Amino acid sequence: RIFVLGIGFFTLCFLMTSLGGQFSAKRLGDSPFTIRTEVMGALESRGVLRRMSDMLEMLMKRMDILARLENSTDFHKGDEARFPLDRFQPAAGLMERIQAISQNISDIAIKVDQILRNSLLNGKVMEGRRDQCEVPRDPKYPDCAGKVEWMRARWTSDPCYAFFGVDGTECSFLIYLSEVEWFCPPLPWRNQTVSAPSPPPLPRVQAAFQSDLAHLLELIGTGKESLSFMKKRIRHLGQQWLRAARRLEQKLKGRQRDQKHILIHIGFLTEESGDVFSPRVLKGGPLGEMVQWADILAALFLLGHSLRVTVSLKELQSHLGVPPGRGNCPLTSPLPFDLIYTDYHGLQQMKQHMGLSFKKYRCRVRVIDTFGTEPAYNHEEYATLRGYRTNWGYWNLQPTQFMTMFPHTPDNSFMGFVSEELNQTEKQFIKSNKVSSMAVVYGKEASIWKGKEKFLAILNKYMEIHGTVYYETQRPPEVPAFVKNHGLLPQHEFQQLLRKAKLFIGFGFPYEGPAPLEAIANGCVFLQARFNPPHSSLNHEFFRGKPTSREATTTAVFQVSSQHPYAEDFIGKPHVWTVDYNNSEEFEAAVKTIMRTQVDPYLPYEYTCEGMLERIHAYIQHQDFCTTSSPPLPPKTKSPAMQSPPSPLALSPNATHLVWSPSASRDPHAWPPVDSLQVWVSESQHTCTETCRRHGLVCEPTFFRFLNKEEVFLQLSITCDSTEYEMNHLYPAVAENVHECYLQKEPLLFSCAGYNTKYRRLCPCRDYQQGQVALCRDCL
Repeated sequence: RIFVLGIGFFTLCFLMTSLGGQFSAKRLGDSPFTIRTEVMGALESRGVLRRMSDMLEMLMKRMDILARLENSTDFHKGDEARFPLDRFQPAAGLMERIQAISQNISDIAIKVDQILRNSLLNGKVMEGRRDQCEVPRDPKYPDCAGKVEWMRARWTSDPCYAFFGVDGTECSFLIYLSEVEWFCPPLPWRNQTVSAPSPPPLPRVQAAFQSDLAHLLELIGTGKESLSFMKKRIRHLGQQWLRAARRLEQKLKGRQRDQKHILIHIGFLTEESGDVFSPRVLKGGPLGEMVQWADILAALFLLGHSLRVTVSLKELQSHLGVPPGRGNCPLTSPLPFDLIYTDYHGLQQMKQHMGLSFKKYRCRVRVIDTFGTEPAYNHEEYATLRGYRTNWGYWNLQPTQFMTMFPHTPDNSFMGFVSEELNQTEKQFIKSNKVSSMAVVYGKEASIWKGKEKFLAILNKYMEIHGTVYYETQRPPEVPAFVKNHGLLPQHEFQQLLRKAKLFIGFGFPYEGPAPLEAIANGCVFLQARFNPPHSSLNHEFFRGKPTSREATTTAVFQVSSQHPYAEDFIGKPHVWTVDYNNSEEFEAAVKTIMRTQVDPYLPYEYTCEGMLERIHAYIQHQDFCTTSSPPLPPKTKSPAMQSPPSPLALSPNATHLVWSPSASRDPHAWPPVDSLQVWVSESQHTCTETCRRHGLVCEPTFFRFLNKEEVFLQLSITCDSTEYEMNHLYPAVAENVHECYLQKEPLLFSCAGYNTKYRRLCPCRDYQQGQVALCRDCL
């Protein structure tokens, strides 16, 4: 019996190693490029089966001879003969079983032989086709020959090509370049492999407002201090988020909203980007980016969309469907996400690992970008030619795909964050418990305090100064002894400190963080430094390489006039005071005035939970960068026979600007609605952003396409002796001294930023909701 089991096990092992290995290779054989390997491997399997059958047949013959010898010997032993006969009863059964096994293997060998004959015949046909593949000369695919040449030399440079079946043959190159990529025409003999048309997509699931944040906290995951910080923030603001979601739901009155599948990839928290933030969360490091990401996650979740959250490159590759290799090949399947929210680090990682799919799907990306990216820095060719190229620009995205922390440039979308909102009871309690002689310094790192002794001494004459500077064992020497340092405080304790203090004072850094808005919301006056000259990439290392000029002229210089321009421009006195710290008298006078000034807690609506939910809802519903086609490029020469369509604009009743004509047609899906458009001509020293602001409006770059026409100059009574189309982020514009008019040649360069004293610009402006600058009055 043991011998029978051994023979059976031996046979099974041979079958598994010979046939099993070959059939498991069928996964690779699914690709038509490996047919030679499959056929040859199967031929070897047939030989193995035959050898096994021969071995079993020989074993059966030897057992038969052995049995005869034993029987003839035992015949002469008389009565003892019964014992050996009993002993060889099992041997007869063993021979029958061996014979059955041999017959089965022989049958298998015959069947495999029949299959392989057919496979070999088909293989010869395929081999003939492989030998006949030639690079097609199709004018519709002008890059095909060059790509094949590249594949011949470099196909082994990335394992992803072999993953898709490339094996070094000419046909494998052409199949890959026509079916995986799209540089070559499909091969005629591959028609049978083309899949049937996909069924129509199923109806989209409707988004429903969520009322439980527990699932979101699970999605965010664990393992990093930064993630823990985000989850704590979401829990802390949970009730405010839920109340805001209910109010917005009532506002929308059951409007239908498709549920989006959204990937959130926080690139700066990946190990591959260095993740310098997580280790510093508990040591006073900057938290602004994590504050914003926590609020984005909460808003997207409460709006009812399906989310995936990643903070590692491996997870990103898995969710995107990145093939194994070095990132030169497209994704293995269509992108399963409608939208991807990421940052510049994540954008770079996606480009490195998505191959050609990045260009195909980049319209679905939304880039969380603290300082913003202006069109002059975003357009790769223009940035290179004009000296605007930086470490972070040149992505050739639509400028509104970049989403900022503050609304400092209309060229980008304003994403923002939220601050804690107080009810009337809390506001009255704060006002009655304010300590008019108490100041809190904005700066958790000791290095921020260095060199500030002079105005700290002035402030100390009038107020008790409190700090929240991180330290481990010893008090930081940069913090003067008269300052009461609380160390790094949890968020709720820091809020309590702000509710008592009268003054929140900035030292000039960090730039544009969330803390000043939190302080103003808790009834503090924010005192900050005016920068003279403005800080820029020319005089401050921090701004070097930022893809924005903020006060853009014709030079690539990023400038900020104070530590927090939004607080200075959008809030202002009495809540925000901006003074020259180098002028001791001005600084001291400001401190005295602030101590006498009574202010209420104030929070701009756009920084409330409801305001942020409104904004993100509007962006998701209306911003579509994948189907919106760019306006056609103008002809190089204009024929007299060519008639432009009539302008949809008309002169306003007071003849100062243009508005949308009442008789012009309106696209009901256009966003923002065209009724909100006004066209104004700038002064030579003003940007379009400033021009619109002076008229109580906001510059709207999506409306530039209506202005970029020669007729608009005529409607505004502007004389044009000549009109040229050029790439310039200041166009459309007019050089009045020489009567030369210029129209924009590249739609990606339409920009609200920038000025040159030579030009007066045509500026598209729109109205906006009070407290919600990102949305026009009818945009929600």
